Amino acid sequence: MTVNKLSKQVTDNQALGSGLSACDSFHPQSVPSNQSNSTEHNDIELPSPNTGCEQTIDHLSHGQSLTVTVGQSSNAGVKAENQDAIGIRIPEGLALTTKGIVSVISDGVSTAEAAAQASQISVTNFIADYYSTPDTWGVQTSSTKVLTALNRWLYGLGQDYRDARRGFVCTFSALVLKSCSAHILHAGDSRVYLFRDGQISRLTQDHVTEVSGSKTYLTRALGMDVKLSVDYRKLSIRQGDVFLLTTDGIHDVLTDNELASRLSRFVQTNQFQDNDCEHFCQQLIAKALDCASNDNLSAQLLFISDLPDQQIEDVYQQLSDKPFPPPMNVGNKLDGYQVTHILHQSQRSQVYRVVDSDGNAYCMKTPSVNYLDDAAYIERFVLESWVGNRIQNPNVVKVCHSSRHKSAVYYLTEFLGGVSLSQWIEHNPKSSVETVFTFVKQIEAGVRAFHRKETLHQDLKPDNIFVTRQEQVKIIDFGSCYIKGIAEIATPLVRDKILGTADYSAPELILGYQADSRADLFSLAVITYEMLAGQLPFAGKLAQCKTRHDYLKLSYIPVYQPNPMVPEWVDDVLRKALSIEPSFRFADTHEFVHELTRVNYPSRKSEFVPLIQRDPTRFWQAVSAILLMCLLLSIFFF
Repeated sequence: MTVNKLSKQVTDNQALGSGLSACDSFHPQSVPSNQSNSTEHNDIELPSPNTGCEQTIDHLSHGQSLTVTVGQSSNAGVKAENQDAIGIRIPEGLALTTKGIVSVISDGVSTAEAAAQASQISVTNFIADYYSTPDTWGVQTSSTKVLTALNRWLYGLGQDYRDARRGFVCTFSALVLKSCSAHILHAGDSRVYLFRDGQISRLTQDHVTEVSGSKTYLTRALGMDVKLSVDYRKLSIRQGDVFLLTTDGIHDVLTDNELASRLSRFVQTNQFQDNDCEHFCQQLIAKALDCASNDNLSAQLLFISDLPDQQIEDVYQQLSDKPFPPPMNVGNKLDGYQVTHILHQSQRSQVYRVVDSDGNAYCMKTPSVNYLDDAAYIERFVLESWVGNRIQNPNVVKVCHSSRHKSAVYYLTEFLGGVSLSQWIEHNPKSSVETVFTFVKQIEAGVRAFHRKETLHQDLKPDNIFVTRQEQVKIIDFGSCYIKGIAEIATPLVRDKILGTADYSAPELILGYQADSRADLFSLAVITYEMLAGQLPFAGKLAQCKTRHDYLKLSYIPVYQPNPMVPEWVDDVLRKALSIEPSFRFADTHEFVHELTRVNYPSRKSEFVPLIQRDPTRFWQAVSAILLMCLLLSIFFF
């Protein structure tokens, strides 16, 4: 039996107890909108701030939290060796919010020579590696990547045996409880059950093939093949839900009805305190042994006591634990950083060039006081620096850590000398293909760094891309990012779904559909087109589109018309990347750049593009005309 960590009852609040810092006791302060903007070289005075801690995403775990009571037990039964392994981990701090609670059960395949080691490796390493994946990844991505690596490891270990399928092979079932959702991952014949409202539901399917009578063989398991197919399922959870995980030593002798009957009595007679859940698992094993179970027996029980229930007021209070700095002028100081230049000012934010006492230059971005009471805006601003800290790439601006005490909401990035890409395009219209390709490859490298963190940028445009004096390209804004790992966490905040710029955004973003990396691909293609043609694609009419019908009416203008120096095959690549339908585009940004920059490009021939993709309006006009002719012919001749 392998137990990673077992806790009878742990709440998010209890887990956070050891991680509280100074910022948890600070009460929100406001900055008057009419505060004086003196031009003197003076320090900005802010009202009694909490100091000494960076902005985090603590607001997502504030308030009533997920409370789960758990228990587990494992027994060798009539066998000499217990080849089952079980593990539950309830983490502390923000990991409980961003990663959730993990319960894993594994049954070493008895015909495998290293069955016990395989199950122990799968449970122990899955739990450890899952919590080591980036916070930006969703549960499915984190789990499947870890399982893929684990499977290859076990399969590789099995190569030392005469028959790899008899080496390190085990079943695997995992339950991840994150926020208000349950995620199930499964391969083999272990099972995950849900008991809700007096009814039991089996959430997994046994991966077995019946040979004769009661004889079955596993068709899927960890370590069985170099490739692994894992069943994934996600469902919403409710207060009072009970999850039961078992190995075949239990469910082969106890029917689903028997399990439901026992769970019903258990829910009605227990208060879910102390060892209740573990005691139930032990009783279940004892009953299975009484029914002549001839295998190892393991069970895990998780009871949902309370679900996260945040109030918007609590979230706002947590987000506003530091005040907004007022608009600053040259010479003003904030936390020892002196403003030397005002780089950008808008209704939404300000960007300053600042220097510290050692003369080091940075960019400081501050939120606008116009949004002091907008919790969703404050969250986006906080997430900007949060995600920026997690994207490390030469083509993404670096968010700088400060050892100084922060008295207000802002963040620092490296200072870059140069111009925005929009300014560069203005000074270099209709650039050469070679120059554009050099820039596009750098932009794509930065975008790919976001995608590897399961994050969509969603607002790629020339104003958000910077060109240094050395012509190094960097993405400089993260305010519209969609972060899968954060999106899975329930919140009372109403987050804006349309954040990008219409001239550069993919249609699915504007229409509010679920987007993937191909949305950023579309924006990258718009930028590429603009750099080559000196104008936007579709005659600049993207921003006018409000409905799907509007997008389908758009007419694509080949890039070689405004710039005859662009080869036709380049236009073929751009036309595909700018398809209104995401399924018609390239699979990802890397494929787009690969096609755009392949070796020997001058000799490549233009590829045929169907009329429905080249000009959807003309295609449907032609179809309508043909149908009309057929109708008229049928009237006259029949």
